Amino acid sequence: MNTTFPTVSIDVVLERRSAKEVLHAILHSILFHRLFGTVKPQTFEVLDVTMPGVADSEMEQLVNEKVDAFWKGIESGTNKRGQILVTFSEKKPKKSWFQVYVGEEDVPWEQWIVNAELRQPKSDRDRQEFTNTLSATLTKALQVMLTHTSSEEGRTAVPLITNATGISPFPVRITVKVDGVEVG
Repeated sequence: MNTTFPTVSIDVVLERRSAKEVLHAILHSILFHRLFGTVKPQTFEVLDVTMPGVADSEMEQLVNEKVDAFWKGIESGTNKRGQILVTFSEKKPKKSWFQVYVGEEDVPWEQWIVNAELRQPKSDRDRQEFTNTLSATLTKALQVMLTHTSSEEGRTAVPLITNATGISPFPVRITVKVDGVEVG
C-alpha cells in the first residue's frame, strides 16, 4: 500500500482584523480546486484578491467551524502559531491479517497544510505594509493551488472516481492544530 501522498504547504502571517476572513478564503479555495462533484462556485474578495470558493452549506459550516476552532485555540494559547490541515482520502477495503474484508478505511491521497501565524502590526504604516504582504501571500497561495492541481503530481494523486454523487466523491477532513495539539 502506498503511504506517501503529496503534501502542499501554504504559509501565511495573519493580522487580527482579517485573520478569519483570510483563513476562510484559503480553505474555500483549496476545496474549490479539489472537490470533484457538482460544485456551485462563489468568490471571496479578500484584501483586493479574488479567491474562488464553494457555495455549499455543509462545506461552509465545516470551514466556519474549523476557522473558529483555530481562532479560539490561538486566542487562548500563548503561541500565536497553528496549522489547518485539509486531507483528502479515498475509501478502500480494510483487510485483516488473513486478507479477510473487515470494512472500509480512509486512505489519504493528498494533504494541504496551512501554516498560520498571528502577528499584531505596531503602527498604521506597519499595518499597511502587513496588508500588502498578506495580499501578495494570498496571490501566491492561489498560484501554488493552481500549479499543484494542474501538475503531473497533482493530477496523478487523484484516485479513480467511482462514486460521482454529492459535492465530493472523496472524504474530506479538516484538522486544526495549535501548539501541535489538535483543537476543535
